[in-house]
Order: sequence, then C-alpha cells, then structure tokens
Amino acid sequence: MQIKSAKDLIVYKKAYELAMQIFHASKNFPKDEQYSLTDQIRRSSRSVCSNLRECWAKRRYEAHFVGKLTDADGENGETDTWLDFAYLSKRDKLLIEKCQEVGAMLGSMINNPSSFILQSDFWPLTSDISRRWHRT
Repeated sequence: MQIKSAKDLIVYKKAYELAMQIFHASKNFPKDEQYSLTDQIRRSSRSVCSNLRECWAKRRYEAHFVGKLTDADGENGETDTWLDFAYLSKRDKLLIEKCQEVGAMLGSMINNPSSFILQSDFWPLTSDISRRWHRT
C-alpha cells in the first residue's frame, strides 16, 4: 500500500485510536480533574497525531521531519505520564501499553528517518536556487 498521507501510517492510526480511547476513558475521571488531568491527557494524546501530520508535511527535509517527530514523541511521553496519574479501570490499563507501543514506533522513525524522506530530483538544492535568483 502506498502511503499518501500521514493518516496512512500505522503509527498515526495507533496514536489516533489511543487518543480516542483516552477520550472515552477520561469521561469517567472525577469532575474535579476536568480542567487538569482530563484536559491535559486529552490534549497531549491528540497532539501526537497533529505532530505526525506536521512532520509528514515537512518530510522534504530530514531535520524538520525528525524535529516534528521528536515533538510527537514528547507529547506521547507526556501522555504516558498523565496515564500514570489517571483513574483507569483494569481494562483501561492497556492504554499504557498502547502508548508505549506508539512511543517505540516513533523512536524507530526518529532513528531511521531516511525511508520517509522525499527523494526528488525535481527540487533543486538551495545553492542552485540562490545562484538562479542572484545572477549578476
């Protein structure tokens, strides 16, 4: 299967599923946690997906791609921390394992980004652009 967008990535699908499961599990958190734990865990879990979308858009340049992947990994780490504080049922404890799985996948992408970077002869090097636009 050809990957056409970040939504096609397995890690994106797993991160999205995790964010939705966290949303549903957090409905059972105490009301006094609504603006702290509940809000924070929902935001950080959703941010993993948004950072994956951003890194996919920046895959022309490895440093930008890895930078946004690192942001996604950081948000996933934050989600993992909030899960430690969460009021989870025994069934919902699996969310921690899913979060760690997403983290492992992000780590693999960070350590091996080359297969995700766009390789195109169409895009000239910056120095070539500079020479064309600044001819004397």
